[in-house]
Amino acid sequence: MRFFALLTAVFLATTALAQTPAETEAVNPAEAFVATLKFQDGTVKLPQAKATLTLPPGFQFLDAADAERVLSELWGNPPGSEAIGMLVPTAASLADVEASWAIVLQYDDDGYVSDEDAKDIDYGEMLVDMKEEASASNEARQQQGFGKVELIGWAETPRYDAAAHKLHWAKEIAFEGEGAHTLNYDVRVLGRHGVLVMRAVASIGQLASIKPGMSEAIAAVEFDQGARYADFNPDSDRTAEYGLAALIAGGVAAKSGLLTKLLAVLFAAKKLVIAGVVALGYGIMKVFGKKKDTGAG
Repeated sequence: MRFFALLTAVFLATTALAQTPAETEAVNPAEAFVATLKFQDGTVKLPQAKATLTLPPGFQFLDAADAERVLSELWGNPPGSEAIGMLVPTAASLADVEASWAIVLQYDDDGYVSDEDAKDIDYGEMLVDMKEEASASNEARQQQGFGKVELIGWAETPRYDAAAHKLHWAKEIAFEGEGAHTLNYDVRVLGRHGVLVMRAVASIGQLASIKPGMSEAIAAVEFDQGARYADFNPDSDRTAEYGLAALIAGGVAAKSGLLTKLLAVLFAAKKLVIAGVVALGYGIMKVFGKKKDTGAG
């Protein structure tokens, strides 16, 4: 009897252990993944861009390796994002698909981008052209297996801070098959040797919460001494072949000819699409048309 009682006790204990995971809250794989990330606070160096981030209280930083892991392993994007880091708001865990968002950092070392065209840009005219180009891109997108895209309009009209040399804007985009519209919030920080790219994408409904966060993120980054916009030396430094208008309309991709190199992270859809879905052709037409007319390469 004692032996039987002992077996019964062992069985019940084993059964209880086996049932514990089902009876308690199951482990969330996304939360388990996020727990492996190495979040950083305070001041962070970005050696690739020769820049420094002074993180505000509501943000943490992930380095290039962890940023790539989030994009590819957690959100299912193809590898090769070329991210140099990621800014993550602390208000919501990255494991929370609905509430979370983040800012992917990249660096384009194409040279000094002149801001001489800042006062001459007609953003209304630009938007009309970008909408037409977005519509015209749909046939090619469908051939590549992507759904149609529609540029709804500016969620935030482009604005250039001439003193800080920071350009930012936001677009509202509709992707076929997605119930909610996508918010594409972009920032470009101009430096002596290139442009720091800050890109956040979420649902349009998150604009009110993202906008103040983006303002903090914009203020958090500065190029290091010697790499700042004001340090440009026209006698020795390389100048980019495009200006501010092309940064907004996709002229970087047009210049390089490598459309797959510039990708916009779509957090809501958890996939990558070519940044040129929104008016890449505008950059080609407006920025490089004159060169083609004169025969220049």
